[in-house]
Amino acid sequence: MLTIDIHTHILPEHIPNFKERFGYGGFIHLEHHKPCCARMMRDDHFFREVQDNCWDPQVRMNECSVHGVHVQVLSTVPVMFSYWAKAEDALSVSEFLNDHIAGIVAQYPKRFIGLGTIPMQSPKLAIRELERCMKELGMAGVQIGSNVNQRNLNEPDFFEIFEAAQELGAAVFIHPWEMMGEKDMQKYWLPWLVGMPGETARAIASLIFGGVLERLPRLRVAFAHGGGSFPFTLGRLKHGFDCRPDLVAVDNPNSPDKYLHRLYFDSLVHDPNALKYLVNFAGVERVALGSDYPFPLGEDVPGSLIRSLDFSEQEKVRLLSGTALEWLNLSARIFEGK
Repeated sequence: MLTIDIHTHILPEHIPNFKERFGYGGFIHLEHHKPCCARMMRDDHFFREVQDNCWDPQVRMNECSVHGVHVQVLSTVPVMFSYWAKAEDALSVSEFLNDHIAGIVAQYPKRFIGLGTIPMQSPKLAIRELERCMKELGMAGVQIGSNVNQRNLNEPDFFEIFEAAQELGAAVFIHPWEMMGEKDMQKYWLPWLVGMPGETARAIASLIFGGVLERLPRLRVAFAHGGGSFPFTLGRLKHGFDCRPDLVAVDNPNSPDKYLHRLYFDSLVHDPNALKYLVNFAGVERVALGSDYPFPLGEDVPGSLIRSLDFSEQEKVRLLSGTALEWLNLSARIFEGK
């Protein structure tokens, strides 16, 4: 049974000294302090420890073979987005990361699919790099953040980016980052445990209420972490739309539940009942395996929750690969002989 993981992150093993190149700090680099391990550092500040499965495609493929995953969709680690940087510098970072992912996909085309990153703070440059990702690098789409410097995704200047994605046939994967209220909940890892689900709901609501999905009917958008808190919030969004249209329906006159069939979600919810609810809520044709490999908050064995539940064989095929192929606009035939 073909298995495709739409939510995995990768870094280059060696990242340039962007602080030295651009003349200011804030960028991530790796300190390879011992074999098979490295520290992600933001200037002199520790961010995260990573292992070689974060950069070595051979290690990834070996682990995928153990896990029963045939294909990974590669995207950068969100901290690399660099939306806060000068736009031209963020473009340079994006180009470096995208060339790296494209190179891995070219080397192992039956094992990996690439999603690019784009400098969202400059729609002009973002569209330029989006076009390069799709037309020159052969990527399936892009990954973007849930907000851009705390600006919601419905802001008018972002619309042309989504419009370009629709015209180019690019899949868009939206990942939470820079969580709202992060500074107020530093203890207990709450930005990652509570903030991320809220961020994803924020992004979905912005695209719905802002009319982006209404105006772009062919845009294919998937959301990380099972849509975060959105599946449990849609009823509240609809009730707010119904009882206070003067506050909610100001940019889109349509009820938010109209767009449920337009959204894709990964399966990363960590709980059997939550996954059953998500599939019942959105439909099996809207949920795809996503693991957040290779990070601790991900699924330890990608696809194990799907395989463990009493979905039918047909439903498991859809969850493990069918939805992913539809969202990516790809055919299973390209992975034959995997």
